[in-house]
Amino acid sequence: MSQIAYDPVKDKLAAVIRRSRLLRTLFYITLDLFFLRSWHIRRKAKELFGAKDIKPAILDAGCGFGQYDRFMLRKLSPAHILAVDVKDDYLEDCRRYFRSNIRKGVIAFEKKDLLEFDEGSFDFILCVDVLEHIVEDVRVMRNMKKCLKPGGYFLMHSPSHLAEEDAGDDKFFVDEHARAGYSNQELRAKFKQAGLKPEYIRYTYGTWGHMAWVMMIKWPMLLLNKAGFWAAVLLPFWYLIVFIPSMLLNYADTRANNVEGTGIIGLARKPLS
Repeated sequence: MSQIAYDPVKDKLAAVIRRSRLLRTLFYITLDLFFLRSWHIRRKAKELFGAKDIKPAILDAGCGFGQYDRFMLRKLSPAHILAVDVKDDYLEDCRRYFRSNIRKGVIAFEKKDLLEFDEGSFDFILCVDVLEHIVEDVRVMRNMKKCLKPGGYFLMHSPSHLAEEDAGDDKFFVDEHARAGYSNQELRAKFKQAGLKPEYIRYTYGTWGHMAWVMMIKWPMLLLNKAGFWAAVLLPFWYLIVFIPSMLLNYADTRANNVEGTGIIGLARKPLS
């Protein structure tokens, strides 16, 4: 099988959605629905800040397309969001989409390397599917601790240590990673090594979530890789069949106590003293 990688695919998507604000909004909605990690992240973030009379200062550490910035602006009533990434084109696209929020001073987008970035004072740091790409991940966690206020929260998501085994021969699902992912014990140990207090660690993409991912993401990606144009013709009909079952499976995963899974979510806190 010919190999593809996520970054080129993501770059092609970025080139399409930057042409239209409506397309980008629809793309954000699609990401939130299709990708189970977003279900877990949004649920945990709302538990922390959504129902409280707190206007958190937020750092989005590795903002990518800006998907979670849209969610946080709408649901967490932040005092301010600093969204950082290393890709100039992604940052410029985000600045264009969020320009009204930028003018209001609610959000800013800056190019930063997380290995060097340790400034600011934040109540909440979000880091989604970033750490698995960085060899010196504990160094990044230490930097994030420096950026947090005492008692501030660090919320991350990553593939788990089981992700590479699950990919099998289809290594393009993990081939850009510095590691396959984390186990519960390894992530807990790295939080502590960075000086953060683990609060909540659990596997995502368990039995139910994995089934949804296979139907909504893995099989369509493999089909696109093999069939190209014909896959694009067939996929809308495929999604008509699997969409509702997959949404139910995603919901079930957020409520299940997964003993194992191919993703992992971790919440840690900076000690008060």
